[in-house]
Amino acid sequence: MKPVKIGLLGMGTVGGGTVTVLTRNNNEITRRAGRGILVAHAAVRDINRARPDSATDVILTTDPFEVVNNPELDIIVELIGGYDLARELVLKAIENGKHVVTANKALIAVHGNEIFAAAQKRGVTVAFEAAVAGGIPIIKAVREGLAGNSIEWMAGIINGTGNFILTEMRDKGSDFSDVLAEAQRLGYAEADPEFDVEGIDAAHKLTILASIAFGVPLQFDKAYTEGISKITGDDVNYAEELGYRIKHLGVTRRTEEGIELRVHPTLIPERRLIANVDGVMNAVLVQGDAVGPTLHYGAGAGAEATASAVVADLVDIVRALTTDPENRVPHLAFQPDALSDLPILPMESIETAYYLRMQATDQPGVLADITRILGDLEISIEAILQKESANNALHVPIILLTHRVREKQMNDALKQIEALASIRGNVTRIRLEQLS
Repeated sequence: MKPVKIGLLGMGTVGGGTVTVLTRNNNEITRRAGRGILVAHAAVRDINRARPDSATDVILTTDPFEVVNNPELDIIVELIGGYDLARELVLKAIENGKHVVTANKALIAVHGNEIFAAAQKRGVTVAFEAAVAGGIPIIKAVREGLAGNSIEWMAGIINGTGNFILTEMRDKGSDFSDVLAEAQRLGYAEADPEFDVEGIDAAHKLTILASIAFGVPLQFDKAYTEGISKITGDDVNYAEELGYRIKHLGVTRRTEEGIELRVHPTLIPERRLIANVDGVMNAVLVQGDAVGPTLHYGAGAGAEATASAVVADLVDIVRALTTDPENRVPHLAFQPDALSDLPILPMESIETAYYLRMQATDQPGVLADITRILGDLEISIEAILQKESANNALHVPIILLTHRVREKQMNDALKQIEALASIRGNVTRIRLEQLS
């Protein structure tokens, strides 16, 4: 049987890794897919750039539309990233009756509803395992392996850059800015690190996971996003002292009122496995009603780790090339006409516990004022840590852990606490999840 011909849009880190994996593991992949998979055509920025030996037979072009319009290609692999051009190319490929594999989480999170509708109408597949958590097969695990479960919640470390920074802050006692510079030097962070450190990248991925877990349309614009740039070394140390670790966590949970969809720094008990995921590694904790908790761990980025997911999608599509389009695995796990209209909850409606750090005047009665405000708003305290005055300073740090409460109540409490004459500056708030 003739090999399936594919076209690559982009042959950078992941594209090059995809060609390498397909070539090196050609025999094994052919045995699994039932047919060979051949990279025949690729769009690149610079045709003259040095390529691996495995790419010498690939036809190169600087025009990506030449690839998506090539009638000899069966599958298009989109690896250029971004929103607009990628959307245009993917929709054109679908219009031409080609299946699509993409590693572009931003594209799926923002334009996925439109893309999947077009693919459904044309009878082709859009596969996107590589868009979330790199080489971890989390999409397949939730969409297929856990299909017998009602998913209750998911929590994930799904951005390696942020996890590297928080790990280094804890292990080396360094400040955020110093560790960010180190991450940029090592190539873990971009020159403009906003997408990583402010949680946008993680929110793209979490949006996709929530849709697959709960059968709701993709709604990236409703995701709450908060970064790690305001986390200090003191916060990391105080969390450790209280038995917690700070992770930049994506959390999505089904409640009676709707779906939680949020990315923010989070205190996690240090005994949890996910609290011990360090460096650039990713992990996703999934709670199903039948299976209970499952932890999915691995490399969230990198040439061959991400290529592993791209090639797995290619194998799935090749296996299903002769399948009736109506009987393929649905893009968002649930049949398109069976998606739920459960709302995404606003952050003020979310219920969680909190870590609070404030600078307070070192005098009697201050703690009583703070606890009175919390008590009036029915916020109960789990633990208090008050540090000694250093060098006779006028202000001392006070750290509180609270029990679970709605975010709106905490917002009201913080306004009142910050208005006290005895409190200097803003109160640092970090949400806390037991994940039990």
